[in-house]
Amino acid sequence: MIVLPADHHIADNVAFEAAIRATLVAASNGAIVTLGVQPTTPSAAYGYIRPGLVEGQVRLIEGFEEKPGPARAAELMAAGALWNIGIFVAQARTIIGETRKLAPSVAGAVEEALLDSTLAGDVLELGAAFSDAPGLAFDRAVMEKTSCAAVLPVTFEWSDLGAWNTVLAATSVDDQGSSLGPGVTAVESAQVLARAAGGMSVTVVGVSRVVIVAEPDAVLVCSLDSAQEVGLAKTSVAAPWFASLPDAAKKYEIWLRAVALPLWATVGVDPSSGAFREALTRDCVPVDPFRRTRVQARQTFVFASAAAERFPGPWLSAAQGGMEFLRTQALQSDGLYSARVDLDGGASETAGLYDHAFILLALSALARAGEPGAEAEALSLMAQMHVFRHQTGFRETNRDPFQANAQMHLLEAAIAWEAVGQSPVWSALCDEIVDLALTCLIDDGNGALREFFDADWIPLQGEALRIEPGHQFEWAWLLVKWGRARNDPRGEVAARRLFAVGRLGFADSRSAVVNSLQKDLSTDDSGARLWPQCEYLKAALILEENDAALQAANGLFAFADMAAGGVWRERMRADGSFIDEPAPATSLYHLYLAIDELTHHTPNRFPLRQKML
Repeated sequence: MIVLPADHHIADNVAFEAAIRATLVAASNGAIVTLGVQPTTPSAAYGYIRPGLVEGQVRLIEGFEEKPGPARAAELMAAGALWNIGIFVAQARTIIGETRKLAPSVAGAVEEALLDSTLAGDVLELGAAFSDAPGLAFDRAVMEKTSCAAVLPVTFEWSDLGAWNTVLAATSVDDQGSSLGPGVTAVESAQVLARAAGGMSVTVVGVSRVVIVAEPDAVLVCSLDSAQEVGLAKTSVAAPWFASLPDAAKKYEIWLRAVALPLWATVGVDPSSGAFREALTRDCVPVDPFRRTRVQARQTFVFASAAAERFPGPWLSAAQGGMEFLRTQALQSDGLYSARVDLDGGASETAGLYDHAFILLALSALARAGEPGAEAEALSLMAQMHVFRHQTGFRETNRDPFQANAQMHLLEAAIAWEAVGQSPVWSALCDEIVDLALTCLIDDGNGALREFFDADWIPLQGEALRIEPGHQFEWAWLLVKWGRARNDPRGEVAARRLFAVGRLGFADSRSAVVNSLQKDLSTDDSGARLWPQCEYLKAALILEENDAALQAANGLFAFADMAAGGVWRERMRADGSFIDEPAPATSLYHLYLAIDELTHHTPNRFPLRQKML
């Protein structure tokens, strides 16, 4: 197989084909061969490969250096180092084998995603596990560690189109040396690269050596001579949206009550069944492949909570519709719920502990909203949930039976019920799970929550030691609630340690909490999702870390994307850009709780709400 970056430009097809052919013997013998371009200038914009001793055309690799400074780049060029252009030739079995050995979390996620994939025409849609794969560069994950790495030096002209000046150099130009896209007019100008999105127009007058890129939501203007510095603007910290927590609270609550809740209670509901939809596109088009129990439960919780808070709107009827769908379509004869209901009405296997915890949480919100019989229904469900019981704590039904996350959401439901219910079951359940957390789930040494365990609640090793900042914040929020209800300082002590660990995952350059940390608390997966931003805000507020809370409120704003209506951006790449994908309904639960915590933290800004409460 040949792995080719899509944004590279090689004009000499003959030389490129000859280079690929020259790699084939080594690749057939088990090498992963990359092409290394002989530098023409000591550029600091590229990574470098240091080739080893000469043993034919293909050479072993002595080492890699990632984008050195100008002086070091000149030294490397003088020593015969090559530009690393990210083209690889190898047998598939070699890449699979080395990835399994050196980056097992990536290989495992990909293999699971393939097993869970579906084929629709010419499109293979990977299973959900693919989105959980760490965002690791192949060079760092495999090439820098493998003994199979080799390089073929090449001399053909190459450009990675990594800056706008290189795009212009690879583009056909007019008599003035300019490349103008549709909708662009240039007068008395030269060496201009200009592009305009559909429906937009750009006029350039009397300037030279500039780049202009106009998109509906942003416009870039820069000198061709500064094209390499554009990345600095992309990675710099954006100016904060909010100067204070009351400002943030006002903006978020208006968005929640006037935009998000109405959208998800109408477009986000299937009128034929009352069931909540799985997701909405950025154009607010439903994405509805099936009905997962966790989605129905989370959305029921959100709308029942809005009804309990006495927000004006049809929230209680939306919540009742979601819960009724679960009772009539997902409830099994054994008193437990299926994990999913297909659109044809067929149900899947029994849901796990995680899903049932959210059903208990939904019922607690219905009880707060005045629904009779909700606690009796919840206690009946708890009795059936004995199948999840372990000798200590509870076990999940998936491939990771002993995990912290499912315990956490059961604790969340128990705390909610303790506040509204009458049964002593809920307080006992709270204490049991918190005791497990304080004695087993949270590391005594660094105060970090561990995710996966064996049957004796001893943390698993290897990839299972990954630490998720979002879960540190989520547990912190719950432990403070538990401790304050009992005047037990252990809850807040543990919460503050968890909060400190979680903050190590905050990326200042993007104002975002990353997905995961390694066991040494360095960054593991530098991507970011919406829900950890919400949990950071909740934890900071309840711990009265107001500076951190304002930081979290500002960071969340880019994900909430209020200009897009009641949908949001779910996943941020490591470079700060967002993946274009539908907004999942499950995230409304995180947004609702974060905004609710924020508005309760600043009640004086909302006298009407304060009076109603």
